[in-house]
Amino acid sequence: MTYNTLIVLIGAALLGALCGGVGTLTVLRRRALLGDAIAHAALPGIGLGFLIFKSKSLPVLLLGALATGLLGVWVIAMVRRHSRTKEDAALGLVLSVFFGAGIALSRHIQNAVPDGSQAGLDTYLLGKAAGIVRQDVMLVALVSIVCLAVLVVLFKELRLLSFDPDYARSLGWNTVVLDFAAMAMVASAVVVGLPMVGIVLVAALTILPAVAARFWTESLSKLMLIAAGVGAASAASGALLSASFDKMPTGPVMILIAGGCFVVSALVAPNRGLITYTLRERRGRLSHGARLTARLLMESPDGVPIMVATKTLQSYGVRDPRQSLLEASRRGWVELSRDAYKLTPEGMEAANVVD
Repeated sequence: MTYNTLIVLIGAALLGALCGGVGTLTVLRRRALLGDAIAHAALPGIGLGFLIFKSKSLPVLLLGALATGLLGVWVIAMVRRHSRTKEDAALGLVLSVFFGAGIALSRHIQNAVPDGSQAGLDTYLLGKAAGIVRQDVMLVALVSIVCLAVLVVLFKELRLLSFDPDYARSLGWNTVVLDFAAMAMVASAVVVGLPMVGIVLVAALTILPAVAARFWTESLSKLMLIAAGVGAASAASGALLSASFDKMPTGPVMILIAGGCFVVSALVAPNRGLITYTLRERRGRLSHGARLTARLLMESPDGVPIMVATKTLQSYGVRDPRQSLLEASRRGWVELSRDAYKLTPEGMEAANVVD
């Protein structure tokens, strides 16, 4: 592994952990698309930073991106508060208008400003991880440390704001300031991710790890840790794969891996996964059917023919009568004798248990 690859790998892992951790704040507040709006609102700030300071230095451009990104957050809040426009419409409005302004400004810089075509502003659309240097990684690390400090200090307040903002307001907390602090962290994570992942895809890095982590836990602290881990693993794996194969874009690969983590979580997570839920529901249904079978046979000491038992269980609403009979037999509650099921002593004991 070369030095440049190692730098990109560390930067990607830090960025993934940062975006995943703070992204939980938007997902829990049902503002998942806010990161997308911030990313698109950051584009005109990149152009303005280049025009005002006549520099293509990364900190200068990202400072401009952060300014217009936060301006976008403020515009969304004002539109939502002082008009009858819904939040999703306000997000779409800011996203499209700011992005249009950014594209127009970028074209103007490339066509009319000296050295504008060499500024490389187009690379912020899809990202270019290969161009990451040590100073960029230090910037991501600095933002990560600041966000971590804010999360530690305001964890209790942000947790209540995420789950019950009305109660937080009733306690006298300034929810506007808390909300702005949370959104500022999201904006910072999105802006520092622009050079690596790009405007179009960086929002996905704040959404996918948080949504995937939501399948595994209900605790906010664990949710943030899992989301940060999923984000770090996805971003680092994407960077590693991109470095291993020619012409493989880093940002899209990161997002594809994060999407894969979401699919796996949605299928196999212990409590909310589709497969585990289906298996648990089937086990519960068969257990109920087996106990109902035992109670049915308790009323017929001489046994019940297979067909009669099947139809009787069907009439009781049991969806899988044959499987329920097999489950009762597997548990040793019933035994088959001369084409009729009879209750065993263990089945008698099970039939008397109240659910």
